[in-house]
Amino acid sequence: MADEALSAGAVARRLGVAVTTLRTWHQRYGLGPSEHVPGHHRRYTPADLARLEVMRRLTADGVGPAEAARWARQAPVLAPHDRPGSPARPRITRAGGGTTIAVGRAGPAARGLARAAMRLDSVAIGETISRALAADGVVPTWDGLLRPVLAGIGERHAATAGLIEVEHLMSRCVSEAFAAVARAHPATGPARILLSCADEEQHTLPLEALAAALAEAGVGYRMLGARVPLPALVEVVTRTGPAAVVLWSHTRATADPRQLSALLAAPRRPLLVLAAGPGWQADTLPAGVLRPVDLAEAVSLAVAVGAAHDRSTTA
Repeated sequence: MADEALSAGAVARRLGVAVTTLRTWHQRYGLGPSEHVPGHHRRYTPADLARLEVMRRLTADGVGPAEAARWARQAPVLAPHDRPGSPARPRITRAGGGTTIAVGRAGPAARGLARAAMRLDSVAIGETISRALAADGVVPTWDGLLRPVLAGIGERHAATAGLIEVEHLMSRCVSEAFAAVARAHPATGPARILLSCADEEQHTLPLEALAAALAEAGVGYRMLGARVPLPALVEVVTRTGPAAVVLWSHTRATADPRQLSALLAAPRRPLLVLAAGPGWQADTLPAGVLRPVDLAEAVSLAVAVGAAHDRSTTA
């Protein structure tokens, strides 16, 4: 590697981490850029980069960030496992941390799935999810298997700024499994349910779970996916006249109640508007909007309103 000093963005790209993660490692653990030119931002030297590589590898292996930083600071240029005659990097294992993902009271299948996720074993992840979907269906698989593992990964990421690669791989495998369910259960009737993320909302997995559950129930739907601007959403509602619209928000930042009000005021107002996801606050919802408590209730409401719509149009 050349001995050039690098910006935070260049280091983030080399390591495959976010710039915000670098800032966290700098502020909390002192693993920041050491080269300083007056009038310019500090830059990372090759030695800085080597220490950060140790930090990245250890946190990816499940080592706590404070312990990983201690090891990283002891590596002036090369990672300990790259230096001739040096000991292998540490592997720390403890209940609910280390090289494991905590899944609460979930059963053996969830613990096995968590271990496969930590190994980045996409084949095992896919097979575990497929078996559960075939045996139990979408809603029990989501509630009893997938949510505990995804929540455990999220908690570990919040605590360590690591496991980004685990979360990405796991999300891809879950999406593929739900897509397979939808392909296996093509709807025979019209698409009565419209599924959409709120404007700027990027978390789609729960909405994909709902789509798969609707497909399993034989209910037609349209999925718009992530980050749907409000004008586009209202245009789709006006054009297609769905019986129900499900608007997903994962965080308060994307849960603007004006989006719901706009749906209620659309020229072809849907029979039902569901505000799904933890972003929505019950006391901010417009009158006439329902907030399902879980996936099962969202499926039940969507199925019921779809059936009611069909009866009203054929009467």
